[in-house]
Amino acid sequence: MLHRRRFLQLGSLGLSAFSFSSFRMPAASRKPIVISTWDAGIEANKAAWKILRNGGRALDAVEQGVMVTESSLNCCVGLGANPDRDGHVTLDACIMDEHANCGSVAFLERIKHPVSVARRVMEKTPHVMLVGEGAQQFAVAEGFPLEPDKLSDDAKKSYENWLKKSEYKPVINIENSKKSTAAVPTRLENGDWNHDTIGMVAMDAEGNLSGSCTTSGMAFKMRGRLGDSPIIGAGLYVDNEVGAATATGQGEDVIRICGTHLVVELMRQGLSPENACKKAVERIIKIKGAKAKEIQVGFIAINKRGEYGGYCIQKGFNFAVCYADDKNFLVDGKYIL
Repeated sequence: MLHRRRFLQLGSLGLSAFSFSSFRMPAASRKPIVISTWDAGIEANKAAWKILRNGGRALDAVEQGVMVTESSLNCCVGLGANPDRDGHVTLDACIMDEHANCGSVAFLERIKHPVSVARRVMEKTPHVMLVGEGAQQFAVAEGFPLEPDKLSDDAKKSYENWLKKSEYKPVINIENSKKSTAAVPTRLENGDWNHDTIGMVAMDAEGNLSGSCTTSGMAFKMRGRLGDSPIIGAGLYVDNEVGAATATGQGEDVIRICGTHLVVELMRQGLSPENACKKAVERIIKIKGAKAKEIQVGFIAINKRGEYGGYCIQKGFNFAVCYADDKNFLVDGKYIL
């Protein structure tokens, strides 16, 4: 406690002299803001930003944003994606708002927008997750049309090529090995695709956070396989007091550490979004040991001040950031290996 005489002496210098010599003023919050995984996030961010710049809710932004990717014909998201090893496309998605409300669907077939079904689960049922036939029944009851049960032309070609050997050997970062002018991945000729997803987290003008995550999962996976994307606390987590995070890459290894929940808890302890993502990546590497060089996992996160960051295991991961009409850009993720 300051001695009274010393306090009066300080007071004579003026309040501003005491304040600025003793404290660091907090940086201004950057809001609204939206970030999303991979270069497909550029187009997804545009849709999300239309809502955010007009004062809309982060929850609406993260739903509308990833719906863009679900509608595109690409390797890893939506009905145009590669199938499982039995030839069926199955989709997973989740969504979470600022009140810790969340919804999820998994092993969903023939529905174009699983993220929207996940939101209906959140808002219209007492549950968090619906899967398989039950998820499809719920979607149809909610007015979502059943799409044709067939592969896209590209997916059919890739699947036929894969069947020649029927080997599951994901190749890391293959999404970025050929660039598309449409800002979504283009399919490679040999039919090999790594698993991946689009995850998005946003903060609106009110300072509220939400997130979404949607994927078709691993190409040519075992039928019934689920990764981290539809699992709250693994593929996506939001805590409106702290921040939000989402993940991409090999889902099994994200699940092992409850990856996005870990990132948010590390931010709660005071780490920046980038350093929190880095610590989560380091934990996976510690668990995997020498096998870490065979996989890719990336995390992205934002905190309540609008600071953002990402980190990954290996070079090649990137994420899209948008916080103004003229600020929608890709960031190369920092990496460890």
